[in-house]
Amino acid sequence: MTILITGANGLLGQYLVRHLLQQNYKVIATGKGPDRLAPQHPHYTYHEMDICDATQVHTIIGNARPDVLVHAAAMTQVDECELNPAVCERVNVTGTAHVLTAAEATGTQVIYVSTDFVFDGEKGNYAEDDDLNPVNYYGFTKMQAEAMVQTSDVPWSIVRTCLVYGNVLQGTRQNIITWVRDNLVQGKPVKVVCDQWRTPTYVEDLAKGIGLIAAKQAQGIYHLSGKDLLTPYDMAMETAAYLNLDSTLITRVDASTFTQPGRRPPKTGFKIDKARRDLGYEPISFREGLLLVTRNSAVI
Repeated sequence: MTILITGANGLLGQYLVRHLLQQNYKVIATGKGPDRLAPQHPHYTYHEMDICDATQVHTIIGNARPDVLVHAAAMTQVDECELNPAVCERVNVTGTAHVLTAAEATGTQVIYVSTDFVFDGEKGNYAEDDDLNPVNYYGFTKMQAEAMVQTSDVPWSIVRTCLVYGNVLQGTRQNIITWVRDNLVQGKPVKVVCDQWRTPTYVEDLAKGIGLIAAKQAQGIYHLSGKDLLTPYDMAMETAAYLNLDSTLITRVDASTFTQPGRRPPKTGFKIDKARRDLGYEPISFREGLLLVTRNSAVI
């Protein structure tokens, strides 16, 4: 089976390449700019591809004719999306349209990576069939893209995930664990919110879950996240305790402390019963993920 990945230079994308190679798939990785993973894992094909360039997308996907396409490329910075809505829409909506049209021409199954930010966060513990109601522009564009996937003429799956964390790889952004760790190691104080709840997802669990969808050719919507409902403050305190760092540098605050262009949903988090039942998905605990991130720093 041949699997093509968009957004392969991101955190999830790099872990997906590794995991799918371990499962003996033929992997075609695509992303903006040079390949960031090749020295570690040379046994795959990489193409520079901008999903906003329809001709490029159709050419690369048309030539590759993959069995499965994992669409992970997106503009995910919530505040940047709020400040630059036209750019956000071009990447997350128009770019997805280009990918879907190309996949329709090759009869390729599409696995679309979405987010908990399609929900308003008033309820929490969301199931796959709960109503969508995003509170920021990023979430709105992901909701639009989900709708396009569901009405496309390809076999499709939508994977919603939540607060992905893992080892920071080349060119990828920091996440909650690495941000807290790096600041506390340097003796810098941090303010962390205590009134937002998430089910943080270890990136390797997410990659494995997507691999299960591909292997089983599963269709529909799946929530793939961790199993622990925590606030960022909880995560920060656990990180400090595990690494024996000074937790007095961590100040507990609420969301009103920060002025951010993009509103955050207060309580998301997922029910993952469907993924457990249909896929055999079983994520590790946050504490286990913390151990892996701190033990295997930046090595994949």
